Amino acid sequence: MATRWGICGAGKISNDFTVALNTLSADEHQVVAVAARNLENAQEFAKTHSISRVHGSYEELAADPDVDVVYIGVIHPYHLSTCLLFTNAKKNVLCEKPLAMNSKEVKEILSSARRNDVFLMEAIWTRFFPASVEIRRLLAHGEVGEVQMVKAEFGVPLMDVQRSVKKELGGGTILDLGIYCLQFICMVYNGEKPECIQAMGVCQETGVDETVVVTLKFSYNRMAVFTCSSKIQLQNEASITGTKGTIRVPAHMWCPTSLVVNGVETQYPLPEPYLPLNFICSTGMRYEADEVRQCLLKGLKESAVMSHADSLLLAEVEDGIRRQVGVVYEQDAK
Repeated sequence: MATRWGICGAGKISNDFTVALNTLSADEHQVVAVAARNLENAQEFAKTHSISRVHGSYEELAADPDVDVVYIGVIHPYHLSTCLLFTNAKKNVLCEKPLAMNSKEVKEILSSARRNDVFLMEAIWTRFFPASVEIRRLLAHGEVGEVQMVKAEFGVPLMDVQRSVKKELGGGTILDLGIYCLQFICMVYNGEKPECIQAMGVCQETGVDETVVVTLKFSYNRMAVFTCSSKIQLQNEASITGTKGTIRVPAHMWCPTSLVVNGVETQYPLPEPYLPLNFICSTGMRYEADEVRQCLLKGLKESAVMSHADSLLLAEVEDGIRRQVGVVYEQDAK
């Protein structure tokens, strides 16, 4: 039986996620409903993607008995309230990153998911790409020896995007771009909390971070460095250096389609989309969607690849980075 998806939010990322779902077998994944705060937007989205059921509110989607799991694609200041709406309605949830604005909100969401006995996962799509699966296999088999240094960077010019510069919209590069670098580092170091965090950054007049450089120290003197920027274009690569070699992730590190292991490159091509995409490599969201299905089939409430503990770790480290850089959101004062 197919996993029946409901789409919450009719924006760009929801469009791409729906396109990605359609690269998977219809016997396993079906989009059965979409909801938006504006009914006309939901109707237009449904028409574009041939979705049979349209809801003019998120509450209607939460009450839809034919939806197995909801994909939340709204902007992140609304992740807390939207996640709570669906988890309290006993709906399984895949929520776009960041799961919430800070660790306090993340804890509230995770608590609600556990209390309501539903599946919940933060949509860190990068972790489910075949290239990322291969990275974890290589590390588990010690192919590059003992890892000593991890580097990552993600920078693209976003100064003309309101969502990136306005504080009330959750603007800032740490939560939007830096999270990809940080999750990569945390994946390599197997979910270990860093012993030391040193961050330095430049903030915009709006009070959100623009360019940030972070150094992390882990146990046994293992290090990591990442840079994120919403002002300039960076190389957008990542690397893992061990005592026996190096794994390099060429651009674009947040949606990897190739790996260079000790100088040897391997390609991991993605399926072609049936409709135009808003973001690069978005059909790669198919892999996180399939992870959700596999977890639901097994009766799991979280994914071992992107666990609740992983989401909390990301949020706690991001909180620490923001404190050092001087970025405070309205949600932090609650």
